[in-house]
Amino acid sequence: MSEAEVVSTREAPDGSSGGIHPQPPSPLAPPPARKRSDLALRLLSAAALVPAVIYLIVLGGLPYLATIVVIILLGQREFYRLIEDKGAQPLVSYGLVAGAALPVVAYVGNEYHATLLMTATLLAVMVRQLGKQQIKDSLASISGTFFGVFYVGWLLSHTIVLRQFHDSVIARFGRDAAAQLGIAQEAGIFFMIYTLTVVIWCDTGAYFAGRAYGRRKLAPKISPGKSVEGAIGGVFAGTLAGLFAKGLFDAFWPALSHPLGWVAALVFGLVISLVGIVGDLVESLLKRDAAVKDTGTLLPGFGGVLDRIDAPLLAIPVMYYLLLFYVFLRLGPP
Repeated sequence: MSEAEVVSTREAPDGSSGGIHPQPPSPLAPPPARKRSDLALRLLSAAALVPAVIYLIVLGGLPYLATIVVIILLGQREFYRLIEDKGAQPLVSYGLVAGAALPVVAYVGNEYHATLLMTATLLAVMVRQLGKQQIKDSLASISGTFFGVFYVGWLLSHTIVLRQFHDSVIARFGRDAAAQLGIAQEAGIFFMIYTLTVVIWCDTGAYFAGRAYGRRKLAPKISPGKSVEGAIGGVFAGTLAGLFAKGLFDAFWPALSHPLGWVAALVFGLVISLVGIVGDLVESLLKRDAAVKDTGTLLPGFGGVLDRIDAPLLAIPVMYYLLLFYVFLRLGPP
């Protein structure tokens, strides 16, 4: 006999037997209110973000720099919350100052100067940790702080040097090299839009291909929703989108896209798509370890800033260094 039945058979206060009085069944919980689908929210967010991003890339200059600084600060703060949830105590103020300074240094200098700043940041973080009264978890504090600067600040600062790719070529190979290869002053507009086009369409293709054909899990312990079939569809969509971007610019702004040949556009699109998938998985790994679904709620349908820039964080630096290597190959031996 259950405990509820034993209680119900005890004598009533008037001395009579209470009999068996089963408890009434619990009322069914009302069905949860239907939420707008993630796809609809993503489309709405993309409709607002994509034109703004294209406008800022074309505009360049200080508004572009200021936007990158804000994105870095938001993304880094989300990252530090992740590791704070794990019990670490990063030096948040040090990390945010260094992260915001990296794109500024890249804007007035180049990635070499940003590397010097990274070294100075590591030294400053270690010295500050030496002065803390509490030395427990010092390793987690130093490594977490510095990784946040590197993962968000350093990687995303490549949006500056990629947008200013003409200046990067002159700094590395000389002004004659840029003229010889036909790299226009504003060629970075095409390179940035090409990279983001590949990444966005790779993510979109992976989403729809995964829903339609996904059977085999790509990384079940990290991101159970991603499939091998989705990844293949994403790479295919991203590569085609890169070729489409190349063709569009060739038709309307050929001076910007001319330096990147069709074969290179095909190969770069394939590589950037794969790198974007890796970037997505890396961020999923961090969230899985922190036991959170999203890093924030700033962007409806996407989550936080890190949830939206996870793939570009790796794709943009890879595109930049692929282009430098491409320029080196085209120039030939000195």
